[in-house]
Amino acid sequence: MSAVMGTGLAPAPAKPAPATVAGPVTQARVVRAEWTKLQALRSTRWCALVAAVLIVGLGATIAGSGTPYKVSAGNTAASGVSIALIGVMFAQLVIGVVGVLAFSGEYGTGMIRATLAVVPARLPVLWAKVIVLVGLVLPLTMLCAFADFFAAFAIESSRGGSALSLTDPGVLREVYGSSLYLTVVVIIGLALGALFRKTAAGLSVFAAVFFVIPVTVAALPQNIRGFAPYLPSNAGGSLWGSPLGDANALSPWTGFAVLCGYAVVLTALAAWQLRRRDA
Repeated sequence: MSAVMGTGLAPAPAKPAPATVAGPVTQARVVRAEWTKLQALRSTRWCALVAAVLIVGLGATIAGSGTPYKVSAGNTAASGVSIALIGVMFAQLVIGVVGVLAFSGEYGTGMIRATLAVVPARLPVLWAKVIVLVGLVLPLTMLCAFADFFAAFAIESSRGGSALSLTDPGVLREVYGSSLYLTVVVIIGLALGALFRKTAAGLSVFAAVFFVIPVTVAALPQNIRGFAPYLPSNAGGSLWGSPLGDANALSPWTGFAVLCGYAVVLTALAAWQLRRRDA
């Protein structure tokens, strides 16, 4: 025994415990991870706040300024609501920023490599981002749209103006339609962020499609702008009464279907590119 002790051999080190595995990669787990990432971004909180202020604040400001909504026999109740919802026009840019950054931000920081290494199938990442963005934008903008309606027309009624009700023809559809519109807009922004992978490029294309092109086309002669109702902003705007809508606007739900078609095509292209191109 003393001979063994004299050799100076140390006892064999204990084997490390096996690493624990959280579980297989499922769509639900990817959604949870994407929701955590979205919440952690300071830009998400700021954009949500700015969008809420724009939607609710502009309608209330117009009402408080004394500008009449001009609801008369020749001007329907729904047209008065579209004036109150004018903040949606500006909020869509902020919502687009959230969508573009959801993908382009990860490419800019290089985090997308870690994300795709954990989820090698790739497409669950895209579907998860769509789910979390819809889960954020739809309830937020729906709440803001109704708050804007009640605030704007409470101020208008207190000034002796026209009182509107959600039961008036087209009013309820325009209020919740503005939220549906912004929800599809954020999906289009997400698809552009995935396609271009750079924030500046994605935002430039988004601004051109939803601001520059519609305003430019509106200035063209009537006889050469027959395609105007099919532009994404004009088509979707027919659902909530966008002031930039063309005189020959599509019917509300037809226009919304056209907007959704743009979102589906762009998302399909983003999915195809995500599967084929390296991060």
